[in-house]
Amino acid sequence: MSITERAGQTQPALRVGIVGCGLIGQKRAQALADATLVACADRAPERAARLATSVPGCRATGDWRELVAAPDVDIVVVATLHDSLAEIARAAVEAGKHVLVEKPAARHAQELAGIAEAAAARGVLVRVGFNHRYHRAFRKARELVDEGALGPLMFIRARYGHGGRLGYDREWRADPQLSGGGELIDQGPHVIDLARWFLGEFVDIEGFAATYFWDMPVDDNGFLLLRTAGRQTAFLHVSCTEWKNTFSFEIYGRLGKLEISGLGGSYGVERLTFYRMLPEMGPPETTVWEYPMADDSWRVEFAEFLDDIRIGRMPAAGLPEAMAVLGVIEKIYEASGYDHRA
Repeated sequence: MSITERAGQTQPALRVGIVGCGLIGQKRAQALADATLVACADRAPERAARLATSVPGCRATGDWRELVAAPDVDIVVVATLHDSLAEIARAAVEAGKHVLVEKPAARHAQELAGIAEAAAARGVLVRVGFNHRYHRAFRKARELVDEGALGPLMFIRARYGHGGRLGYDREWRADPQLSGGGELIDQGPHVIDLARWFLGEFVDIEGFAATYFWDMPVDDNGFLLLRTAGRQTAFLHVSCTEWKNTFSFEIYGRLGKLEISGLGGSYGVERLTFYRMLPEMGPPETTVWEYPMADDSWRVEFAEFLDDIRIGRMPAAGLPEAMAVLGVIEKIYEASGYDHRA
């Protein structure tokens, strides 16, 4: 077994089991930092087997309960459809495992009730997969904001969207029993979480969700206007009628502006632009950072989770953050006449 050096002590590498071996499960398997993948589970056993064969000594099963109960699994990564995220996370916690559950962590906040208390009672940690916080542009943006480069923050404006594909309205995301909603609960959690990360808790929640194009009972667009107690505002739009994949996140402060665009791949080169206001105002001083290299957010996020576990630190993005995000989404759905509660 490999040995990891941390804080002057040698500790055995933590052992990971992944439940859900689709695209996201595969991404997680490739980004486990210094942890070791020992087991894979998927309702399609052949999919679990394909992922397991990529790691010597890793085993596959079609029964997630078998993986959760396994004594040689320290951390369970839950990367399933939305309808089973909370159920599997809860079972893993009750089995005494640390958990990384993919966003949105549940179809609605009530599904997460009691998991945090169970985790505390068993001495385990739960992290929610808000990996966008760990993109290089956002890590740099966080650094600039924390050092006061923007001054007091005023508002955020963000757009996140894609154009779907033929048959998109017949996929699992279009089934409210499986997904819990449409675009607002798909890409929406990322921008809501990022906005909360910079501005804080939202106390005024307005907006609406709508289905404009796709023939499905869930939303294909979500529009949000969120305000903190200090009236800092986030104006957010998520869409699967964007046609050209788009990511744009702008943070406005009294001394300047940060603009994050692109996430790599079809979203374009990841880029951070800092517009610094000059004392005489006029055209700002502009600095640009580009990140054309491969996305390392998954690995950085998981490495932080390993550190959380080793030093007993509560994850920065955990169940309280997921429940707050789901609370925003549920209010928008309720106001828009969508009832996706199972």
